[in-house]
Amino acid sequence: QMQLVESGGGLVQPGDSLTLSCETSGLTNTPYVMGWFRQAPGQERRFVGAITWTGEETKYSDSVKGRFTISRFSKDKENTVSLQMNNLKPEDTAVYYCVARKGGFLYTSSYNYEIWGQGTQVTVSS
Repeated sequence: QMQLVESGGGLVQPGDSLTLSCETSGLTNTPYVMGWFRQAPGQERRFVGAITWTGEETKYSDSVKGRFTISRFSKDKENTVSLQMNNLKPEDTAVYYCVARKGGFLYTSSYNYEIWGQGTQVTVSS
């Protein structure tokens, strides 16, 4: 069973940068798309970005495009996915979830991702 564990959240000021990491375990030999969603209080979970198994293709929401970057790194049979967030804004405040799904298509709906991490809080405030 594949598991995802996020880390790196915290409290930052507007304009700061922050990097989230997602460590995976229990991978099989099936290609996975991995990505990030976020959920602010009182809102539904929203797509942030996703990356293919090979790392060759990425997709971002319009609200983070140009500020956030997803990368993935492989070592042995484990993968780490990072989310580099620059020029953070108060509206980026949310719980950020690492997600994964089998296959190669970069879906943007939360319903298409069957594996979720526990989430990590990011707060942007002065």
